[in-house]
Formats: sequence, structure tokens, C-alpha cells
Amino acid sequence: MKRIAAPLVALSLIAAPLAAQDAPAEEDGFNLMEEGARLFLRGLMSEVEPALKDLEGMAQEMKPFLDDFAAEMGPALKDLMGQVQDWSAYHPPEMLPNGDIILRKKTEQELADEIPEGGEIEL
Repeated sequence: MKRIAAPLVALSLIAAPLAAQDAPAEEDGFNLMEEGARLFLRGLMSEVEPALKDLEGMAQEMKPFLDDFAAEMGPALKDLMGQVQDWSAYHPPEMLPNGDIILRKKTEQELADEIPEGGEIEL
């Protein structure tokens, strides 16, 4: 056992300084990766910037229309939110051929089919 342990100790004493010399090279590698990512993101932002400015201009144009919509529809939506207790008890809205929008309530059987037998929902 002593014959095997002595060469292993000698080898570890030689390898330890060599491993310590490699540490700065790894840090330089990380610095280069960070710099590359930074340059990539900077280039991406310069490409996206004109589109963002156009989007900002469009949002400024739409603001009066959205303000009018909120002023007119806000009270009606607030009333609807007060009447509906659980939105999961309804099907998605449907538009009829005449333009009416309806919300169909799910039947008891449809609601029971959504809940697993154990009562728990797996995420």
C-alpha cells in the first residue's frame, strides 16, 4: 500500500501547481464569452431599435383611441367582472353569424370531466 501511496502523493504535488496555472486561462475564457455576449446583444439592440421607435410612434397614435375605448367600455367590463364569479366555468367566447358574442356556461358534466379523480391537477 505504501508503494502505491508514495507515487500518488508525488504526482499530486506536481499536478497542483500546474492546475493553479490553468485558472487564469479559464477566467480569460469567461471574460471573452461575456464580451462576445455583450457585443451580440449590442448588435441585436441596434437592429431592433428602428422597429421599437416605429412601435412607439404607433402607440402614440393609438393612445386616444384606447383612452376612448377604456372610457366607454370600462364600466361595462367592470359590471361583467362583478357578475361572473369563475371564468373557468365558461367556454371561450363565440361570435354568431349576426355578430353577437356569447359566453356559454359549461355543463356540470363538462366541469366534472376537467377535474381528475384524485381531485388534484398535475402541473
